[in-house]
Amino acid sequence: MATSGTYSFNLDLGDAIEEAFERAGLELRSGYDYRTARRSINLLMLEWQNRGLNLWTVQEGTQALTGGDGSYTLSGDVLDIIEAFVRTNSGSTDSQFDQTLTRISISQYAHLSNKLTEGKPVQFFLEKDPSAVTINLWPVPDSQETYTLVYYFMQRVEDTGSPASNNMDVPLRFLPCLVAGLAYQLSVKYVESNQKAPLLKAEYEEQWNLAADADREKASLFVTPGGYRF
Repeated sequence: MATSGTYSFNLDLGDAIEEAFERAGLELRSGYDYRTARRSINLLMLEWQNRGLNLWTVQEGTQALTGGDGSYTLSGDVLDIIEAFVRTNSGSTDSQFDQTLTRISISQYAHLSNKLTEGKPVQFFLEKDPSAVTINLWPVPDSQETYTLVYYFMQRVEDTGSPASNNMDVPLRFLPCLVAGLAYQLSVKYVESNQKAPLLKAEYEEQWNLAADADREKASLFVTPGGYRF
């Protein structure tokens, strides 16, 4: 039996939109249809990021720390910090050392008696402004050592862009979910497809559950039995 021998299937933006229109029982006829579909995809990507942690968006970032400065605004593609630690003697095979930072709430930070205390940072809290995320460290870094903040963060999914030849910034395994989600969004927008919305919504949720389950962490989890002391 002959097979293609290739593994390059993908959907560009134009193909994904056309497939979604067909599932919704619609035809892609005008430039407006294309623009409204791109807008729906961009909103869909934001919805996915609100649903939880998407592993393909996890990236590593670094920030050189300056003595006396405990607040750093991160790049605009940072949505949230997953893990953070302070590194000393960066690059040294003999003495590089990473110390994990504990994330605290703004309320916990507010209850710190002296927010200007300097030393090696051990805690952080995040300010999430509409345009950027700011990380605040405590104690404020001192000048005794050279500190580097290293963090793993959730990165925004890239926008669709205008060309129909663009590919979406998602893994291939998420393409069925993307098309299903867009088909549902289109069925809500177009009156002639409203009756298909419940069916397309159910299909979208099923595809999301399948994709999200495939995208979960596969590392082993060990649970140690314990008890209570009285």
